[in-house]
Amino acid sequence: MSNPPSAEINFRAQSQLGELFAALDSGTGREVQRMLATLSPQSIAQLLESSPPRIRHVLWTLIDKEIEGDVLQELSYDVQSQILATMDTEEMVAVMEGLDADDVADILQQLPERVMAEVLSAMSETDRQRVESVLAYDEETAGGLMDTDTISVRPNLTLDVVLRYLRRHEQLPESTDNLFVINRRGQYIGQLPLSRLLTTDPSVTVREVMSTDVEPIPADMPDTEVARLFAKYDWITAPVVDDMNRLLGRITIDDVVDVIREDADHSLMSLAGLDEEEDTFATVRRTAPRRAVWLGINLLTALLASWVINLFQDTIDKVVALAVLMPIVASMGGVAGSQTLTVVIRGMALGQIGRSNLNWLLSRELGSAVLNAMLWAVVIGLIAGFWFDDSRIALIILVAMVINLITAALAGAILPVALRAMRIDPALAGGVALTTVTDVVGFMAFLGLATLYYG
Repeated sequence: MSNPPSAEINFRAQSQLGELFAALDSGTGREVQRMLATLSPQSIAQLLESSPPRIRHVLWTLIDKEIEGDVLQELSYDVQSQILATMDTEEMVAVMEGLDADDVADILQQLPERVMAEVLSAMSETDRQRVESVLAYDEETAGGLMDTDTISVRPNLTLDVVLRYLRRHEQLPESTDNLFVINRRGQYIGQLPLSRLLTTDPSVTVREVMSTDVEPIPADMPDTEVARLFAKYDWITAPVVDDMNRLLGRITIDDVVDVIREDADHSLMSLAGLDEEEDTFATVRRTAPRRAVWLGINLLTALLASWVINLFQDTIDKVVALAVLMPIVASMGGVAGSQTLTVVIRGMALGQIGRSNLNWLLSRELGSAVLNAMLWAVVIGLIAGFWFDDSRIALIILVAMVINLITAALAGAILPVALRAMRIDPALAGGVALTTVTDVVGFMAFLGLATLYYG
């Protein structure tokens, strides 16, 4: 069986990294430089992110100056900021020269305001205006994603004139599949696919062959919505307009792929309370404080659950079996709630959940929870009754399990919506809130019922 492409790429990257480390250890800097010269900017960026800080900075000094900007834009924000911290203003301007305006804006936003202003003032007037037009929008909107390097034409031109106009360019912007058609006021009208331009009679006008079925993207549209549109319509590029429908720039598929990847990283890392841009090889000084905050929050929720248990200390002392069975109730509730929470957060991320279908979703989760609660509550009830030869404890855990599983499902469905309404990221806070609910309700139901039965 052949290895999947991703496995082959990772194996090759690790092999290259091992060769570089060996060359560095032997002190042959020229050999490392020669090896780096054979790699693409994307491969070099992966090697940098796979290296500890000390080796990373040595590798950076050996990269060809002409591709430093291409490598820099491929790095995560955390690693970018570390590299940028070693540069002065002139070096930053040189590195960013030739990059697209949206890539430059992404890099600049990692810098302090004072440093950003210095870098902008050191740029040429044309480059500064292009970058500032992107910086005027939030980085998580279409305006923050867009590249201002576009080619636009008027509808009354013939295709022959357009072709002669294109031949005057040394090269077309990357990922160009359409030319944008605008009127005299710069407002977007439609787009001219390159395929039609090349295969249609040159005497035909742009207006006769242009496409008008693609709606432009408003500059203030959230980047997640932009990604959904690209995925839905299989776009390669799309025009971005202001509130007057004037063409501002374009978004390309490579920028959208970055958004999708960042959203996936965010969802994964947020489950542990971590930043999606966290450097895998960050130093202890940078890593420990970030994790300490999340651990502190979890400690508070654990103390709350412990306080609930302590309320029933006398009952636990009387019936030791309760201490043995308590984790089962909390654990089953946590798993059931996490299943619902994950489905709802995913649905919200895909734009599938709103007020119109939320009630149906709640009903579905409640129905599923009731069925699973009855099934597994009976199972654990029979096991507990046989284990401890006590029908009362079997009934107690059965009822507590039903209560906690149903509560967990409802909490898993409601919490993401409530957190989003409070402008709190559900992916970041949902897990902790859910665990608190399932632990507290589970312990309260189980130990409370035991107190009633055993006095």
